[in-house]
Amino acid sequence: MIDPITISKIFDAAEIVDVVNDFVHLKRRGSNFQGLCPFHNEKTPSFTVSPAKGIFKCFGCGKGGNAVNFIMEHEQLSYPEALRYLAKKYGIEIQERELSDEEKKLGSEKESMLIVTKFASNYFAENLMQSEEGISIGLRYFRERGFSKQIINDFKLGYSPEERDAFTKDSLKNGYKLEFLEKTGLSIVKENFNFDRFAGRVMFPIFSLSGQVIGFGGRTLKTDKNIAKYLNSPESAIYSKSKVLYGLFQAKQEIIKKEKCYLVEGYTDVLSFHKADIKNVVASSGTSLTEDQIRLIHRFTNDVTILYDADSAGIKASLRGTDMLLEQGLNVRILLFPEGEDPDSFAQKHSSSETLEYIRKNEQDFISFKAQLLSDEAKNDPIKRAALISDIVRSISVIDDKIKQSVYIQECSNIMNINETVLYAEVAKITRRKIQDLKQKERSHSLLGPSQNIPPVPAFVDKVYFEAQEHEIIRLLLLYGNEKVVFVNHESKENVDVKVADYIIDQLRNDELEMKNILNQKIFLLAEQIIKSNEKISADFFTQHQDPEISQLSASLCSQKHQLSQIWKRKGAQVVDEEKKLNELLEDLFRKYKLNIVKEAKNKLQQQLKDAKTTNKPEQILSILEKISQINEVIKKLSELQGRVIM
Repeated sequence: MIDPITISKIFDAAEIVDVVNDFVHLKRRGSNFQGLCPFHNEKTPSFTVSPAKGIFKCFGCGKGGNAVNFIMEHEQLSYPEALRYLAKKYGIEIQERELSDEEKKLGSEKESMLIVTKFASNYFAENLMQSEEGISIGLRYFRERGFSKQIINDFKLGYSPEERDAFTKDSLKNGYKLEFLEKTGLSIVKENFNFDRFAGRVMFPIFSLSGQVIGFGGRTLKTDKNIAKYLNSPESAIYSKSKVLYGLFQAKQEIIKKEKCYLVEGYTDVLSFHKADIKNVVASSGTSLTEDQIRLIHRFTNDVTILYDADSAGIKASLRGTDMLLEQGLNVRILLFPEGEDPDSFAQKHSSSETLEYIRKNEQDFISFKAQLLSDEAKNDPIKRAALISDIVRSISVIDDKIKQSVYIQECSNIMNINETVLYAEVAKITRRKIQDLKQKERSHSLLGPSQNIPPVPAFVDKVYFEAQEHEIIRLLLLYGNEKVVFVNHESKENVDVKVADYIIDQLRNDELEMKNILNQKIFLLAEQIIKSNEKISADFFTQHQDPEISQLSASLCSQKHQLSQIWKRKGAQVVDEEKKLNELLEDLFRKYKLNIVKEAKNKLQQQLKDAKTTNKPEQILSILEKISQINEVIKKLSELQGRVIM
């Protein structure tokens, strides 16, 4: 146990801006700071940190709290673990008794895996610098690449011995469990033999944003073509390759300082740039760029330059990643190195200033890049030229910022010698098609098929909520989440057994509706996580939760006496228990909930329409009228389902 005096010291030392700034790029806005929320995907900052109050708050997803709450949420740590994290950050000694062996065994699986990866990182680093084999093979390789002792230490580079089970034997000898050696992927467990995954390789530890070792990359120095050149840790509870960028822990502060991120492919590309004193660089580790990786970059900067070699694979990779970066609102530039060069080799041969100057002179925006790359192939072929223009327009269409979109359309018009009006029309056509496809995709993912009973809320409706219905949704989720109810699939016309929790999640997620009350949202996300883990929802878990606000609200909701809907009392019919009519209750609840939301959204749109007419903005007026028309259609359907028609 951590004593109260130490806890008080930790809270006093943990300055909220300092803590959050380790993970989010913050910019001052008056007396507060703003950045992109790390807990949900957003392009416009709604995440605010108040140093005066010592709290953070996201007005998009609703998450908020103090420095300890932030670390708990971001690093998925328990309350004591978060306190220890902050104590270490601020050099505060924690006075507590030593855990017994039995208590250590009861530690979380994730924590146990992190302990194992930390041991492995130290083991490989020591082997590199202290063992005869490590020095003659691993250290020699790194020195030949020109990597200094400082770089080796900063990235904790290491070496795994050639002996097939050297690491596994040493780990077991030091008391680490085979179970966690296998789960982290460090050891491969067979029926009669256990051996090391990375035997005979130089090692590149992969760090989380907070600096914990979560995985490894290993490179063989052998020339045998039957041996994979690189091996990576497998997916695990602590490591997901698609959600990690190599070098980001070491680069994040420099990215913020330089307001720019260089994106490369591999481990040695990153190290060679550090050698050239260019530290705002990260690698996708040879994988295609993912949305999670892009969101990581966007938390620290808006500007990205993709650096690839000139081979066809590199070019294709850059083209695939460009649209995803643009879609997330980043400013994207692309650079191809000279034939036969890559970021690693170029940085090895040139000084820092020469490398930066080459990048500055040769990086291009994505339109110029695509036009130059593909125009030689198109030449005078009108069909290929049309395909090139369509490819560029597709990229422009993913940009949300209309000003940026307009600038790129002008540039495309100039480069490709085509009328701007044609390009605007093509962008609009692609955008409409995407919206239609997205709506169809969302509906096809529904448990019950396209919802004929409860029409969806239009995608443009947001920032509208009704607390009473939110509370009722949470109440049903906690009390009856595991119960099965029978609905009709509107495509197959067959009866479908659906859990109450699945139905509620389905209704909210398919319409992109979020609980706006912070506590309701917390409870909903916890319940959703439980369902995704294939576990059962227990009301007791929430009523006895360690967060007093969650436990109090849960207890209050679960103890409320529910008033049955009038639809169950028609013509003097006997009132039945609500659990026997859950399907009707759920449909009735979501009809009312969505009806209230769209009616309130209509009121807001009507006010916007009034303002647009006053300022004489015809395009805005048409857009608002179209939205009101869509909402009127939904109101009509929902009102009819409620037994009345509202004109």
